[in-house]
Amino acid sequence: MKRHVLIFGLVGGILIAILQYTEYRFVVIEHSIELYGALVAILFAAFGVWLGLRITRKREIIRETVVVKEVLVPAESPTLGPFAPNTARQHALGITTRELEILTLVAGGFSNREIAGKLYVSENTVKTHCARAFDKLGAKRRTQAVQLGKEFGLIP
Repeated sequence: MKRHVLIFGLVGGILIAILQYTEYRFVVIEHSIELYGALVAILFAAFGVWLGLRITRKREIIRETVVVKEVLVPAESPTLGPFAPNTARQHALGITTRELEILTLVAGGFSNREIAGKLYVSENTVKTHCARAFDKLGAKRRTQAVQLGKEFGLIP
């Protein structure tokens, strides 16, 4: 009896192994084009990820090597004395004291977030004052607003 069970088990195992082998051959031979396409897709995806990481790392390195130096220019000159804004021009343009204060900080190179921190207001309030001052000066950019403010004698 044990001998029959052993023989049936051995034959059954051999038959299962043969079926698995033929199934494997069928999959590999019949679906080789699909398998090849999947392999190529995986290789290209891996290459794309590698290339993307490599390019991104180089940009981060470039960003780390850029040095920004802020140079503060004193508002008073030894020959001219302390700076006084042209109040007549300020009133003619309709620029408020707060807008002039923010324009001065913009000229100092501060960001909207830094200005908001210095003046204890929200960043949106700073953006609103900047936009109104830019409109009154006829400027489209921060640098242009600073240039016009200096030309009009509003900021040092």
